Amino acid sequence: MKPLAHRIALLCLLCLAAAEPPAASRRGEVRALWVVRSSITSEAAVGKLVADAKAAGINTLIVQVRGRGDAYYRSRLEPRAESLKNAPAGFDPLKSVLARARPAGIRVHAWLNTHLICDVNDLPSDPGHIFRSHPDWLAVPRRLAAELASLDPRDPRYRDRIVRFTRENTSELEGIFTDPANPEVQDHLAAVFLDVASNYDVDGIHFDFVRYPNGEFSYSRIALDRFRASLDDQLSREALLREDQLAKTRPLASVDLHPEAWDRFRRDQITGLVERISAAVRARKPRLLVSAAVFSNDDDAFHNRFQDWKSWLRRGLLDVVCPMAYTQDTAVWKRQISVARGAAAGYGKKVWAGIGAWRQSPDRALEKIQAGRRLGVDGFVFFSYGQMVSPSEWSPSGDYLARVGRRAFR
Repeated sequence: MKPLAHRIALLCLLCLAAAEPPAASRRGEVRALWVVRSSITSEAAVGKLVADAKAAGINTLIVQVRGRGDAYYRSRLEPRAESLKNAPAGFDPLKSVLARARPAGIRVHAWLNTHLICDVNDLPSDPGHIFRSHPDWLAVPRRLAAELASLDPRDPRYRDRIVRFTRENTSELEGIFTDPANPEVQDHLAAVFLDVASNYDVDGIHFDFVRYPNGEFSYSRIALDRFRASLDDQLSREALLREDQLAKTRPLASVDLHPEAWDRFRRDQITGLVERISAAVRARKPRLLVSAAVFSNDDDAFHNRFQDWKSWLRRGLLDVVCPMAYTQDTAVWKRQISVARGAAAGYGKKVWAGIGAWRQSPDRALEKIQAGRRLGVDGFVFFSYGQMVSPSEWSPSGDYLARVGRRAFR
């Protein structure tokens, strides 16, 4: 009879084998980091990023090159990021990441924040920034719709009122957004995405903040007018005349009378932009992967953010969906990732499951990696690199990434 210690060890190995898919089934697994722009502001920082990723077994970097309507690359359309003001004029963060990551065998995706353009407590000073040059492009909350409808967007009070409203609602709003229903915004964003895809040898283009801030946006004059025009073929002439009369005293008359159509209109603005950009970058570089960070709660995404990511998969607008499943609760995480897996699998698309490292211990993160492998996901993305290599409650010595890499990826 074998010694007890030997039998226990054998039992443990059998349990691990049952819980963890064999290494062969994980070939091609994407092991990615979301890299926030603050981690690529110097050559030294980029060198550390690539070295840390390589040591941990990371094979993909999703690098934020448009953070807040600015550029961490050489752009002809948007201002150089203010946080690069002390960097040499010739320093190009995206070019630097590519130059270092390629020899290390690490793929690079360009991450662009779409509609979020500035933090309310750090307003851009560059006159060429959208916030300064195009106040008419800003998303408008419902509560300000009537007030701003009578103001010229060039009037300083127009932008200041949006800023004040955002500051009063920071628990709900990440910052100031552009209006998805503004055709000029759509044209500008399409040009920005294509600029990056055309001029850099990236492996993919990654959408983030491709949504409305919440259901109370955007009630700009141009959005309301475009929605009213969309009703021309749906209503009788008499009904349209009545609504036009009402609108003279009630700017929100049409959206209040047709709430489902209004939600559909907003959803169409987001989906239309994803479709347009996806087609443009693929036409320029067919091999590029198109991915998006999306709300992991699909119901919230659809009804409150107008982010219909399931249809993006169904229609082939995305190659990869990255649910931001940042919950600590592994059971909730599994449910959210299962929904994404089900939506993607039927159309031959991929799921890279998001894990919020700043919210949980390395053990909890490892638990999710094991669960994701059992679910058959195609990879994992951690938010974020900077937090995983800095001292925190979960990792006082700043070795979170190294610990996860050692146990899950090496």
